[in-house]
Amino acid sequence: MIKRKQLKIGLIALLAAGLLAGLWMLSFFMGWLPEKGYSAADFGLETAVSTVDFNQNGTDDYADLLAGAKKDAQNHPRYNGAYYQGGYPPEEIGVCTDLVWRAFREAGYSLKDMVDTDIQANPARYPAIEKRDANIDFRRVGNLHAFFEAYALPLTTDPQEIAEWQPGDIVIFGNDSHIGIVSDKRNKNGQPFILHNGGQPKREENILPRRKVTAHYRFDASRLPAGAAIAFAD
Repeated sequence: MIKRKQLKIGLIALLAAGLLAGLWMLSFFMGWLPEKGYSAADFGLETAVSTVDFNQNGTDDYADLLAGAKKDAQNHPRYNGAYYQGGYPPEEIGVCTDLVWRAFREAGYSLKDMVDTDIQANPARYPAIEKRDANIDFRRVGNLHAFFEAYALPLTTDPQEIAEWQPGDIVIFGNDSHIGIVSDKRNKNGQPFILHNGGQPKREENILPRRKVTAHYRFDASRLPAGAAIAFAD
């Protein structure tokens, strides 16, 4: 009887330990656990500063892109990719691409108009588009990938090259399945957190080491052709 009771207690303890371990793993991958953040200075890294201040607000473009992405992350829009006439969803709604155009809006750019103009001028650059639709084209990761490939500075996709990852950079994951903005917060290895909207609870996450990176860009407006930068109209 005593041995049977001890066996029962042991099994319960084992099940409890397994449950706790499972919950911990789930919390880790879902980003529910708090993680200590580090700065570039903690690793002796300099933060890139853009030579462009497009909206002339006294803050360089890279810092504005970061600020815009953080605003959207803090606003925590409900994940919804519904179609909207006019293109722009309400501030309380969005997907991963909405965080990106909102980041560009903070720097004064209309990413929607810039992408749409380029689609009209260079349709072969966007083979996935069968019929142009300015209301949704700028909200598709593949189209943003094509635009940044043409006009932004391509950078490393290796998360270990920590100096090459700077706040305000654009990162694309998978087979054009997801997109985000690089944060100024870093993990214990110096790899940056990513600001993104995949419907997850925390919108600033340490996902770079866990996701397949397919593209990494830095948007430098000084590299754009004349007239290619279009201002956001309120």
